[in-house]
Amino acid sequence: MKPITAESLHRALALLGEIMEVRKHPAHHFVVCGGSSLIALGLVRRSATQDVDILGQIHADDIISPRPLANWLLIAAEDVRNQLGLPAGWLNAQMAEDTLFSCGLPAGIATRLVTREYSPSLTISFIGRLDQIFLKLHAAVDRDGGRHLQDLLDLDPTAEELLASAVWARTQDPSEPFRFNLSQMLTQLGHGNLAHQI
Repeated sequence: MKPITAESLHRALALLGEIMEVRKHPAHHFVVCGGSSLIALGLVRRSATQDVDILGQIHADDIISPRPLANWLLIAAEDVRNQLGLPAGWLNAQMAEDTLFSCGLPAGIATRLVTREYSPSLTISFIGRLDQIFLKLHAAVDRDGGRHLQDLLDLDPTAEELLASAVWARTQDPSEPFRFNLSQMLTQLGHGNLAHQI
């Protein structure tokens, strides 16, 4: 299966929106994060991803949990996968962990979304650069670096942005082991002096 590039991402979402329209599915407005949002907005060097991470759903101007994704949506996404040769599970809500909504998304995230309508039935809002830094720092600490750390390095956050992200990350996991690992990550990023502020 082919990885998802910026071109195939927009093509897949347009096809998904078309299928939703033809099948008369209810209109949805999703918030997307992760690699697909990064490449859609051209925020990092990497040019492809394996999936589209649905972070939330916009309902009455609020961002709410999208889980569970409707069966009809998963069926439509599978039809898109078969037509375009995308990876299995290319559309998912694995990033939409319950703690994100119980502990709170980054303040002001809704004002920084970049929105694109793919059909009358499908609107996608990609999260902006600052919120990518928030989520990528948390993911890099929680999942031991990897691609999240590389994305974070490519985003080139300032000390102020890292501190705000670290303070938010602590609201998601206030445990002492997480604080220690977060401090280590800040040091790895060249900002170990921020550790005493979290």
